[in-house]
Amino acid sequence: MTGSITAPKSYSADLRARAEKILVGGVNSPVRAFRAVGGEPLVIESGRGSRVVDIDGREYIDYVCSWGALILGHAHLDVVDAIADQVRRGTSYGMTSPLEVELGERIARAVPSIERIRFVSSGTEATMSAIRAARAFTQRDLILKFEGSYHGHADSFLAEAGSGLTTFGISSSAGVPQALAALTLNAPYNDAASVERLFAEKAGKIAAVIVEPIAANMGVVPPVAGFLESLRRISQRDGALLIFDEVITGFRIAYGGAQGLYGVRPDMTVLGKIIGGGLPAAAYGGRREIMEQIAPLGPVYQAGTLSGNPLAMRAGLASLALLEDPEFYKPLNARADRLANGLRDALGESGLRGQVNAVGSLITLFFSREPVGDYASAKRSDRTRFAAFFHEMLSRGVFLPPSQFEALFVSSAHSDEDISRTVAASRESLKAIAAGA
Repeated sequence: MTGSITAPKSYSADLRARAEKILVGGVNSPVRAFRAVGGEPLVIESGRGSRVVDIDGREYIDYVCSWGALILGHAHLDVVDAIADQVRRGTSYGMTSPLEVELGERIARAVPSIERIRFVSSGTEATMSAIRAARAFTQRDLILKFEGSYHGHADSFLAEAGSGLTTFGISSSAGVPQALAALTLNAPYNDAASVERLFAEKAGKIAAVIVEPIAANMGVVPPVAGFLESLRRISQRDGALLIFDEVITGFRIAYGGAQGLYGVRPDMTVLGKIIGGGLPAAAYGGRREIMEQIAPLGPVYQAGTLSGNPLAMRAGLASLALLEDPEFYKPLNARADRLANGLRDALGESGLRGQVNAVGSLITLFFSREPVGDYASAKRSDRTRFAAFFHEMLSRGVFLPPSQFEALFVSSAHSDEDISRTVAASRESLKAIAAGA
């Protein structure tokens, strides 16, 4: 794929050593350090379609897909062409462009809960801004989130959070004032009764409930029947807002997101990843009267120099134009379903105990003896066994997310052959682990 395929075998080690001298921990996001699985982290030089190539020329079938942003796979020609055309027109203006308006309109048509939208550059910015707007609108301070759910690294969310914090065994983050952490309530995911109790204890004080409609930062955990509907009913009754964090699920589960799939309409929605087509972009939106709390119309200040930058808007528009095709998700979900079933069969053949949770093109294999339906059960998974599985798969040319608590992402670039190779690799890997157990 690139000229570096002939690079000396020591080059990745040299680059990692250089990285550790200048980048904190050698990375710019913690999970990339492979601390959860051990071994040396990959240094990726290029990606195309369903594959990535590391700096030493080794090729892998990629199920990280930039943590879900690349639903079309790497370097999709339509997206690349759109970005290349935009580069020649300018990379940033610092003023409104027609592209922001067009992408905003496209998103609002797909996600009816969004009447007004504000673009930002990251999911953390979007969730942080959404709860600020919710607090201003309701004139309340408390936020309710769910144990194991990750909504970015803003101070209000770093208590009992999933994803990277679970990977590192941190229940909260240093540097977060206790007084601020006390404004965040936590309930078990999929436990509507706990939500009812918290609302009874804090009646009239909770500004918003923020939830991943399909949890994907404790590994993939789908909502049980009636859970999302209960959140809608409880929050509405108390005058609190319901915020869906669809940074992962937005435009991945369906064109209208998880809220379209489950038929539950939140007051506010947070989006990221796919809407930027692989470039930094995120957004928060919702009912008009809530969003009009945001400056310049209202008293809630939020700004960003690169918010709605034209490169990300062009990439997002090119991506969503393809996803809008009603036939797009059928083959994607069919291949993901075949992979999930293949993993289940491979587990059965190996004699190892595990659970495969899957919704659409999101999959997690938990090395757990029990079904995984919340954070507590996810944490009881065998992380040591997952680390062994990760490295067995990597040695067979399959790159999985390097944490038990992340989702595996299938893209439209993954072929039937990719799925077959991955299932075959999983059989070999699980048998090898069982033989050494």
